[in-house]
This record gives sequence, structure tokens and C-alpha cells, in this order.
Amino acid sequence: MTERTTAPNPTAAMLVIGDEILSGRTRDSNMHHLAKELTLRGIELRESRVVSDDHATIIGAVRALSAAHDHVFTSGGIGPTHDDITAEAVAEAMGAPIGIRDDAREILAAHYAARGVELNAARLRMARIPDGAELIDNPVSAAPGFSLRNVHVMAGVPRIFEAMLAGLLPKIPGGRPVLSQTLRIERGEGDVAEPLAELAKAHPALAIGSYPFSENGVTGTNIVIRGADGAEIEAALVTLSEQFPA
Repeated sequence: MTERTTAPNPTAAMLVIGDEILSGRTRDSNMHHLAKELTLRGIELRESRVVSDDHATIIGAVRALSAAHDHVFTSGGIGPTHDDITAEAVAEAMGAPIGIRDDAREILAAHYAARGVELNAARLRMARIPDGAELIDNPVSAAPGFSLRNVHVMAGVPRIFEAMLAGLLPKIPGGRPVLSQTLRIERGEGDVAEPLAELAKAHPALAIGSYPFSENGVTGTNIVIRGADGAEIEAALVTLSEQFPA
């Protein structure tokens, strides 16, 4: 009889682009949101990078992440100003020409016409799309993102990023959703380290993490067990609970 195997979940990386993140002026929340959404879809976020608004740096990061993961999600740098250079950098990284695309122009023209606003040269920069890319809908401010092979380019403003991601993710094949359970143990990490190591050996398919806490005079460790098999997670929790009864 041939043993059945389960295909591994797709992997992903996030590339956050923007000097404002690195300077501390803006706090990034997009990676946190992406991680939660990918977990629900069974896509494993393996890496996150933050880079400045530098053309060569973005190109290098896109190429490295695209080669290493099934999907790359970017945020930031697709607006109308001079430092919004993500579209050009991604196009060069992926070897694709880029220019104003008619479908993107039409989306922007309709959006601004409805508001009585001129589609000037600066706003038209947001219609720059690499050849062969598929548009990502932007239901908030109209300016589209795009997917070019396995790189998905989206806005940096959180509510726009979240709206764009909501439309994009159903189009991307996922895997088995990652489940998670937490056990609170009122013992320090030094006390639980060895039993956790043994538990990890016994359950190599699970991710087991320990997170110390100190609150109201109580010191302890939260043990988080993650994986795709709910029954195996439960079995690991039972083993741990027996070793450290409440």
C-alpha cells in the first residue's frame, strides 16, 4: 500500500517598502494583518523585510524573496509622488516593461471624474503597470495594485492594503489552515524548556513556542502549539498538561 502524503502549504514573504517605516514616523500594521489572513488560508508567512525607498534595494529584495517563496506581498510605494517607485522596481526585478496601461487609466479617470478632480500627471503615475501583470482591485481609492507572477503589489495605507488583500486572497490557492492552541503554565521557561524539547521531538509536524509572562505577581510561560492537525495538537496539549498540572 502506498503511503499518502500531504502537500506542504504554500509559503510567502512580505516586503514593506518605505522610508517612513524605517524612520519610525509610521508604525506598520500591514504585516500583522497579512500574517493573520494567510494563516486562515493555510499559507505560511516565512519572512518579512522592511526596505527603504531605494530602487536597487527594492529590486534585490523582490528577486530574493520571489525566488525563495511561493508568494511575495508588498506594501507601499505605489502612490502619485516622486518617491513612489515600487512599480518600476518590481517591473525591473521581474524583467517586465512598464508603462501607463489603458485599463488602469480608465479606472482612475472614472474615479476622479466622478469627484470632479483632474486626472493630472501625478495621479496618472498610479496607472503604471508592468506588462503581463493582473490588476488588484482597490475599492477604497481606485488606484490599482497588481500581481506579476508571484509578486503582489499593494498600497501601504492600512485600510487600502486590507481591502486590496481581501479581494486578492480568494484568487490564490491556499493549503490547510494552521490551528493554534495555548496552554498557560505558571512556571518559568527554565522549568519547561526540557519537557518542551522532548515534546517537539515527539511532534515534529507541530510548531511549539514558549512566551514568558509576569502579571499580578505571577510569573509563568504561555505555550503556543500550532499545526494543521487538530488531533495532534490536542494530544501534545494533553501530554504537557499532565507534566504541568494546574
